[in-house]
Amino acid sequence: MSQLATETRIPRINEEAPDFQAKSTQGVIRLSDYTSRGKWVLLFSHPADFTPVCTTEFVEFARNFPEFEKRNVQLIGVSVDSVPAHIAWLRNIEQNFNVKVDFPVVADLDQKVAGLYGLVHEAVSDTAAVRAVFFIDPKQNVRALLYYPQSLGRSIAEIVRVFDALQTADANAVSTPANWVPGKPVIVPPPQTKQDADARAKSNGDLKVKDWYFAEKELATAVGK
Repeated sequence: MSQLATETRIPRINEEAPDFQAKSTQGVIRLSDYTSRGKWVLLFSHPADFTPVCTTEFVEFARNFPEFEKRNVQLIGVSVDSVPAHIAWLRNIEQNFNVKVDFPVVADLDQKVAGLYGLVHEAVSDTAAVRAVFFIDPKQNVRALLYYPQSLGRSIAEIVRVFDALQTADANAVSTPANWVPGKPVIVPPPQTKQDADARAKSNGDLKVKDWYFAEKELATAVGK
């Protein structure tokens, strides 16, 4: 097992996202430069440039870039390839698929970012990153994370949905049910006392009460819309 693997620890939900400074296709960037300006960040890794599955993902990230901008989300890609390799690949994507990649891609040659976020899994490869996704809020806390094998391309629509759900929950102190999308009812927190539970069960206000612990409500507006 490599030294990197023994030191790697994946940041967990609600922990602070490790800050980093790194070279990228848009110059030297620092994670905290974005969160300090109140932006959400999507930090995602890919195994390698000039590979077909990764190319499909970058095409879709580029096509959906305006949707991330609407939600105040900064995209940051990362892999162990060099800046020149990233630049050549992004130019190739623009030429072949007629989309422009407008977000920075980090050149993690020394695997410092990989070490901070647990991006390299030795059972898969000693150097290539798996497909990791970190959802980071403006307080620089990890709010959600996803890991995919190298053979599985990510659903960009699901990533957008996660941001919608997180931002909706934060703005309204609610939760979102399975398969939730903006415009659908949200879940209100369950009562914490017997008295409140009894009152909830009898509620005939703006809540749709299924039982004392399960109630939904409609929101007037949806985040990102």
